[in-house]
Amino acid sequence: MADALWHERALALNIDGRAFINGERAWSRTGQQFDKHSPIDGRKLAAVARCGAPDVDAAVQGARAAFEDGRWSGMAPAKRKRVLIRFADLIQQNAAELALLETLDMGKPIKYSQSVDVGAAANCIRWYGEAVDKVYDEIAPTASNSLALITREPVGVVGAVIPWNYPMIMAAWKIAPALAAGNSVVLKPSEKAPLTSLRLAELALAAGIPPGVFSVLPGFGNEAGSALALHMDVDCIAFTGSTRVGKQIMQMAGQSNLKRAWTELGGKSANIVCADCPDLDAAVEAAVGSIYFNQGESCNAPSRLFVEESIRERFIEKALAMMPRYQPGDPLDEATVMGAIVDEVQMKTVLGYIEAGLQGGARLLAGGGRERAQSGGYYVAPALFDQVDSSMKIAQEEIFGPVLSVLGFTDVQDAVKQANATPYGLQAAVWSANMSKAIQVARALRAGTVHVNQYDGDDITVPFGGYKQSGNGRDKSLHAFDKYTELKTTWIQIG
Repeated sequence: MADALWHERALALNIDGRAFINGERAWSRTGQQFDKHSPIDGRKLAAVARCGAPDVDAAVQGARAAFEDGRWSGMAPAKRKRVLIRFADLIQQNAAELALLETLDMGKPIKYSQSVDVGAAANCIRWYGEAVDKVYDEIAPTASNSLALITREPVGVVGAVIPWNYPMIMAAWKIAPALAAGNSVVLKPSEKAPLTSLRLAELALAAGIPPGVFSVLPGFGNEAGSALALHMDVDCIAFTGSTRVGKQIMQMAGQSNLKRAWTELGGKSANIVCADCPDLDAAVEAAVGSIYFNQGESCNAPSRLFVEESIRERFIEKALAMMPRYQPGDPLDEATVMGAIVDEVQMKTVLGYIEAGLQGGARLLAGGGRERAQSGGYYVAPALFDQVDSSMKIAQEEIFGPVLSVLGFTDVQDAVKQANATPYGLQAAVWSANMSKAIQVARALRAGTVHVNQYDGDDITVPFGGYKQSGNGRDKSLHAFDKYTELKTTWIQIG
């Protein structure tokens, strides 16, 4: 679809900003709203319900009633499977609308909203639908006069709080395993990008997920998010976002009913390129492409690039040659590969980190300034820093923007030590033709995922999550069911 047609569709789009509670669209019970503006050009997209504690309570009550009467939790897994597959089909049938909403809402290029986000969300929901009637329970090896059954049961009411960088994908990662397991779910999307989550709720209802089983409450974290985490009738809270807020979520879980709290948090991922890298061009492509993808607004972005000194200059030269292709452009142009930062606040945060890098003594080789200001949107030219030290602010803190820091090394063990010297442990990578060395480095890196001779390899079948302050939960794969199910032992005396 040509970019002119995307602009026409954007102007004609009728966006409903009301919450979705117990199967119906509704404004907040508090009467409050907030205006959602597009980071592309600052245009107002919609008035959105600003949900608070009364809305959370209504959604949780509806979710509890639905769970207790068994309209979903009591449904045979094979039937839940069919509904979830219909849900995935409807997402794909409405792909153009969802992609457009995603791009208008948070600024990513329409190219990727179509080719990545919509498909990944549909695939996730379909995969968990397919999986749910293939997960078996257990019989323990007890003595012959007893029978011990170990069964999985849904936890009950799940509260899910998601970020703004991949709204559809993050929603799917949370709701798909939780719904497949038979839970009721109350989803709180980020106020910065709530629109696709609201549309997904309508498609879920159309697919056959009963009213009350899946509600979506747009609003602010300190209002709707806190109310959900503190609610005494929520059995589990699943959160993806910053480490700072993740800590607050866990505290709220403890302050309330000691609900399960699962967090997928920030990252400061290290990418280690050794001199014996088997394909230097591929390593450069991965390093540059992975940090600047999605405007750098990815928790797993490899923002720290460790390059062995003997190849450092050559690596940087190749990286600089790639930079022009990542200049910000109109997100509704299908040729654009780098779009807008989600809002002005985040743009200023990114620019502040770039200034901190300069003040700290790092050398800015490219980018780093605001772009396309005349559009009314929020764009930052991708920044490449050299001569970065591990103690610098830009090497320690998550920036969540298109900023790459290059650090040199001569001893790979020292690179590993520096790579591990942050509070985070989400992802990492090592590039070496020596598999023995690569495996040793991978084992030494304290991260939930370590890539070898590539970056961003991904599949729904593998878990996603981190070590240390990158969180305690795992999204994706069959391991996600561990978050949303209880293990029950039933002991039967038979002799």
